[in-house]
Amino acid sequence: MELEEQIKIAVEGCGVKLYDIAQLKEHENNIYRIYITSSDGVSLDMCENVSRMIAPILDVNEPMRGKYLLEVSSPGIERKLKKLEHLQDSIGEFVRGKQFEVGAFKGKLLSFDDENNFTFLSEDDREEETFTINYKNILSASTYYNW
Repeated sequence: MELEEQIKIAVEGCGVKLYDIAQLKEHENNIYRIYITSSDGVSLDMCENVSRMIAPILDVNEPMRGKYLLEVSSPGIERKLKKLEHLQDSIGEFVRGKQFEVGAFKGKLLSFDDENNFTFLSEDDREEETFTINYKNILSASTYYNW
């Protein structure tokens, strides 16, 4: 079983969902960061619990060479949407991104269908209109907070 699958099982055993895993270098520190989500939000206690569950797995299957810090956190209110399920889980949120044909897009994510077509409500000030983008045409996307 791959390390990511083992981590996913441990995270879900804590009642939360694995969002992403990142390997980073900040200053002189190597960081192995686990992002988790929950429909009820993510608390410090949840992060601590996940960290305790994952630490023994990482002791056996080192994710990085040398010393590293394990961090468990929420991906935040403004987060990258790297996977199909990230977009599917972002219904009702504001999303901006880039697509192949038109370039940049921005709007409130309303829905998706079985063919992975995502429908957005435009952020155009003049009038409200919807537009649809198929997942395969999205180059990058992220949520943003509409102040």
